[in-house]
Amino acid sequence: MLSTETKSIILSTVPVLEQHGEAITGRFYHILFSEHPELLNLFNQTNQRKGNQQTALANAVYAAAAHIDNLSVILPVVQRISEKHRALGVKPDQYAIVGETLLKAIQEVLGDAATPEIIDAWAQAYNVIADVFISVEHELYREAAEQPGGWRGFREFVVRDKVKESEAITSFYLEPADGKAIASYIPGQYLTLLVQVPGQPYLQRRHYSLSDAPGKPYYRISVKREAGVNGLPDGIVSTYLHDTVQVGDRLQASAPAGDFKLDTTNERPIVLLSGGVGMTPLVSMAQTLAEHGDTRPIVYIHAAIEGSVHAFDRRLRELAKQPNFSYHVVYERPQGEDERHPHFTKSGFVDRDLIERLAPADATFYFCGPTPYMRAIYKTLHAMGIQEDRIRFEFFGPTSQLVD
Repeated sequence: MLSTETKSIILSTVPVLEQHGEAITGRFYHILFSEHPELLNLFNQTNQRKGNQQTALANAVYAAAAHIDNLSVILPVVQRISEKHRALGVKPDQYAIVGETLLKAIQEVLGDAATPEIIDAWAQAYNVIADVFISVEHELYREAAEQPGGWRGFREFVVRDKVKESEAITSFYLEPADGKAIASYIPGQYLTLLVQVPGQPYLQRRHYSLSDAPGKPYYRISVKREAGVNGLPDGIVSTYLHDTVQVGDRLQASAPAGDFKLDTTNERPIVLLSGGVGMTPLVSMAQTLAEHGDTRPIVYIHAAIEGSVHAFDRRLRELAKQPNFSYHVVYERPQGEDERHPHFTKSGFVDRDLIERLAPADATFYFCGPTPYMRAIYKTLHAMGIQEDRIRFEFFGPTSQLVD
């Protein structure tokens, strides 16, 4: 437990963290990779170049400081991060390295303002916070290993099928190389791949949402080929999967993880909102609801740039034959015959008028997509007065980007 004095010191640093948080975390990663280059095998270097991880860490440190009197407030964030840590294979002893490096970064960025009292208080606070993460992750590792078909770490899978879903998205069907059972999952969760891409000096780890209903003898992930923008190269792993990995090849994966989950504990109507490849976890949800014979109203609204990049359309058309399932398509820039799609609803973007017109009263909203889409949907739902417990989303970047 932290003393009252230590908590007071931490709280006094909140304005400083708000101002210098990203400078501290930027310096943190520079020191970390210089002194521990082996950790480059653990971190997504594309997100490093984009600054996503620096922002996420700055937000986490700031939130911990602001709520140091009541850390239970940040437990949902701890759970979300811990799910990703378990999937990536973060180890308890790595927290000591992170803590030591964070203190160095604070000292370097703040200079004389980082007094011995402040550094000591943050050392104590970090240890408490790290213990929370380690405890939560220990339980997640145990659950992943002890569940039927579960395992610890990474397991070898064989690519049994590779299916082109659209001009941008390809599905990979993965079966365990050992022929044994695989763990189930809750629709919305993801699989984490460990890949050695030829020509790359470090291992690559990526999260991909599971896109089929659970209960099959395989996992299906559906991957968008990520094209480079704003001076960034094409996606290292997505390009490798699309261009190089073929049926019969082998991939390493950790057990399914994630806190974005279909809630089957109530009978509220469901609205599924997806943008681009963000449809993958929502297709899993839609497929699961159909296989279970769920009769509640289900509204699926999908946004894509145009028809050639629209995946899983045939399956969603089949689901739309069910009386309780309505399917609506929005193309930003429809081409050719796109507007003749039987479920075409509008061109442009998903907006408040459309959601209010289609969404049943008291529905739970699930959404996933690229950052601008996520931001727009999140703000729209709040503007509509939707309660937070009816808003569920999957976002692999810093959640703060949704409310900027």
